[in-house]
Amino acid sequence: MRAEDSATPPTSIAVPTAPSGARGGDIGGSAARARPATDGPQPSNQPPAGPRSGTLQAALGVTAFSLTFPATAWGLEGFGPWSLVAVRSLLAALIAGGCLLALRVPLPARRHWAGLSVVAAGVVLGFPMLTTLALETSTTAHAAVVVGLLPVTTALLSALRVGTRPSRTFWAAALAGSAVVIAFTVEQSGGALSSADAYLFAALLICAAGYTEGGRLARVMPGWHVIGWALVLCLPLTLPATAIALSYEPVRLTAHSVTGLLWVAAGSQFLGLVVWYRGMAMIGIPKASQLQLAQPLLTLVWSVLLLGEHITPAAPLAAAAVLVCIAVAQRARA
Repeated sequence: MRAEDSATPPTSIAVPTAPSGARGGDIGGSAARARPATDGPQPSNQPPAGPRSGTLQAALGVTAFSLTFPATAWGLEGFGPWSLVAVRSLLAALIAGGCLLALRVPLPARRHWAGLSVVAAGVVLGFPMLTTLALETSTTAHAAVVVGLLPVTTALLSALRVGTRPSRTFWAAALAGSAVVIAFTVEQSGGALSSADAYLFAALLICAAGYTEGGRLARVMPGWHVIGWALVLCLPLTLPATAIALSYEPVRLTAHSVTGLLWVAAGSQFLGLVVWYRGMAMIGIPKASQLQLAQPLLTLVWSVLLLGEHITPAAPLAAAAVLVCIAVAQRARA
């Protein structure tokens, strides 16, 4: 991979050493430094890692995300849609807040809060709520269409927001991979559009915005701080929403519903986003987003293993085509 493909961190400046106890620790090896009082450029807090490390971490994030839809389907067996989203966000915020507090991570600079609000609206609240509502009437295979379109949408918003300019080869590979994913997932769902499509397309746009803004912030602060503070930022909403939703929607605790809830809270909502944002910061938003082309196919695998859904023999062919597109996109010059 060429150097120009990576996200270039801002110019480093000298940062005064923080007093003992004022440093924020890092999950995954990235140490948080105390922020200076000025609003000048900030040094990157990402560790000096190569593209392989960034690709691996982004891939781990995609693997965690691929379990989200099956886990949500499990969670809906015992929780209502509003209760499931509220409780998952609350639990994830408690996990993230506990980590931030235990490691004495300082508050982000004032100029970062607007970006964190976009991450919170898109990744913490919008995408989980919209996809959970969609999964009430849609299969996980059909819902995977939104994930197939997410890489192209993320790359497009990245070009507009961050100023990245992927090459024509990159776009050709991205569009081809998305076309394969869409054709495969629509074929799996019988080729019929459901009433959940409006939820899915809205979720696509809002999640891409959250990914783009989170990837931008992860270039100047540790990735887990990005999602951690975004989750904490939502606490004034998720705490009362949890109480209200649980009082109106009946809850039936089962092994599936509890396991699904715990995974979407700890795995999808926090740990998966930790490694995902770190990976995006290391290899760039457009290239990391292309790894998501494999996510719908992974989701279909989990759907067969965990939910008993059936897929056609076209799955191996679609998987091979998507992997080729990913390889081309990863090698394309930005």
